[in-house]
Amino acid sequence: MTGGPIVVKIGGSTLGSHDTTLKDLVTLQKQGVKMVVVHGGGNVISQWMQRQGIPPRFVDGLRVTDAASLEIVVAVLTGLINKELVSTLHQLGGRAIGISGIDGGLLEARIEKPELGFVGEISRVNGEPLQAILEGGYIPIIAPLARHCDDGSEYSGSPLNINGDTVAGELAHALEAERLVFLTDVEGILDGSNRLISRLNRRRASILFQSGVVRGGMIPKLSACLRALERSPIANVVDGRRPEALLDCLRGTSTGTTIIGEG
Repeated sequence: MTGGPIVVKIGGSTLGSHDTTLKDLVTLQKQGVKMVVVHGGGNVISQWMQRQGIPPRFVDGLRVTDAASLEIVVAVLTGLINKELVSTLHQLGGRAIGISGIDGGLLEARIEKPELGFVGEISRVNGEPLQAILEGGYIPIIAPLARHCDDGSEYSGSPLNINGDTVAGELAHALEAERLVFLTDVEGILDGSNRLISRLNRRRASILFQSGVVRGGMIPKLSACLRALERSPIANVVDGRRPEALLDCLRGTSTGTTIIGEG
């Protein structure tokens, strides 16, 4: 135990008809558990881009974000999705505050791959805004955006789109989280024969990551787990479509993948 919060990454929309994630968050909050929640929103962003006649493009699983796309990304993540999640949590009896990584100088980033446009890699985390929200008795609900650092370039101060899994991993690392939990729409991390790997240590997870067995959207998740495990004892990738998936994870009865920091 590190005394840090639990960092939870959820999708931008419900994971299915049996998804109880938001109810689980309220239950845990009422039990006194401190949590930091990062949400995604890729599917909703793609829908809005298509409505505007902008075809979504991806390079190595990361969304190419030009200036027109960035307006949609910022509006959908910080407006539509973030506020719907906060509103629903309050409706369920929880207490939440929605912010983005830009607010309070939470996340600074820089563009490392210009071919992706306004997509950043995190260079600095300022945990103070989250500590203030947590101490006030609220759950911070975070949209995965960052502010470009002031480096004198044309991008200085611009909003940047950040992969939500990466944000969760960096926040878990910076806050020395008690645990990082990914709620996904798959069973967990699978091996080369598509069988669930129920338990990994950090060394085996690194080998798995480098071997190329892990593919697609699981790549940034496993990468984020490895980052978090530098300072946190445990990370989980679980099927968020199952009822009480988050509660089961914290009880130690989840059926997903558990990665421990030792080894």
